[in-house]
Amino acid sequence: MSPRPAPDEGASPPEPAPAPTSYRPGYELVAERLLAYIAEEKLQPGDRLPTEQRLAEIFQSGRSVTREAIKVLAAMGRIKVRKGAGIFVAVPSNAVAEEQVAYFQPTNLEHVLMMFDHRRLIEGETARRSAGLATPLQVRAIREAAEQSLNAAPGSDHREFARFDRLFHDAVAAASGNVFLQAAVTTLRDFAQQSDLLLFHGDLPGSLTVAARQHLAVAEAIASGEPEAAAAAMVAHIDTTQAQFERKIRDRLLNVVGEPRDES
Repeated sequence: MSPRPAPDEGASPPEPAPAPTSYRPGYELVAERLLAYIAEEKLQPGDRLPTEQRLAEIFQSGRSVTREAIKVLAAMGRIKVRKGAGIFVAVPSNAVAEEQVAYFQPTNLEHVLMMFDHRRLIEGETARRSAGLATPLQVRAIREAAEQSLNAAPGSDHREFARFDRLFHDAVAAASGNVFLQAAVTTLRDFAQQSDLLLFHGDLPGSLTVAARQHLAVAEAIASGEPEAAAAAMVAHIDTTQAQFERKIRDRLLNVVGEPRDES
């Protein structure tokens, strides 16, 4: 993997690391700030980080403290120090998400059913949490995405609907207040999109209007602060989507089985 160059070192630096306290050593605070820096700069595995000296300047910390923070993060497997080459965001030796995506078979009914079972667990919980935690702005984002999906439904524009569908599910996940649930929802949506593209090829998997109205039902339950109703509405939505996928896969299998063999 060819590393990207380090971010523009002339850019405005992040907030300086807080001063060490009696119960948190300086290197720990700098390590925490360095992880935040990687996220803020949207650096990916294999990307180059600034030099140790430049990091010390960015975080307004001493070189020795910065060096110790780098050692700690390297030991954790979050960054990689290559002698004579520089400091890089580490490439995971066991990238679970990538392995899951590679293993998933988008047209395999068993895999699709397992994916939907996972979606019920994860997205039902995100809806439940969102109903109790969503801020007014987050509620508005969820409602707007649901309404946009409904507006896109009558035109039977699958791609446009899919865009708002994803915005809706991402907005619900964001309102859950849990970054791990958000990450899980993103991965599951990627799985569903693979099946969608391979099975439907731009055709409609089912009634977009039904799906959009289910989005609105979830949005209203979240807006009303009803966790159980929100979870139930989300699970019902996923059940409907699963039925559409199952029907499409079974139709596909029946068509394959029913095709006459070439006897020539």
